[in-house]
Parts: sequence; C-alpha cells; structure tokens
Amino acid sequence: MNKVYRVELTNAARKNLRMIDPVQRTTILRWMHKHLHNCENPRAFGKALSANRSDEWCYRVGSYRILADIQDDCILVEVFKMGHRGKVYR
Repeated sequence: MNKVYRVELTNAARKNLRMIDPVQRTTILRWMHKHLHNCENPRAFGKALSANRSDEWCYRVGSYRILADIQDDCILVEVFKMGHRGKVYR
C-alpha cells in the first residue's frame, strides 16, 4: 500500500490565510485539497527551495505561494507560510 500524505497548517499559516483576499483564499484551499490532500507524492507539484531554505518546498498558486515542509517519517505536508509571491519569502 502506498503512503498517503495529509496537509496540516501551522498557526502562522492560518493567520496568513486569513489575511488573503477571500476569492484567492478559496482558490488556494481548493488547490491544496486537490493536489496535496491525500496525495502519494507532494513533491510532484512543487519545487525544492535552495540555500538556507533547502529543506522547504514551494507551491505556486497563481500569484501566491505556499511554503511547506514535507515530513516523510509521519507522512505530513506542513504548510507554514502563505502569501503573495512578492512578500512570502521575507
């Protein structure tokens, strides 16, 4: 049987999500549900970051970015930050 990942939002990610426009928020949540919730390979939809963020993953949803940590030992995609592409990496 294959591993199936689950998505978990940190408190900071929830706060970021509340600050996003409701239409964009819905788009982001639908994207996460379609691509990351119960998926077998969350790395297929994003890209690994580099340098001091080398263990983090980025997912592009329009002009917004989802930053996550993929934990294979507990089969978890932990989303820790969301925001507009111009501000999310700060």
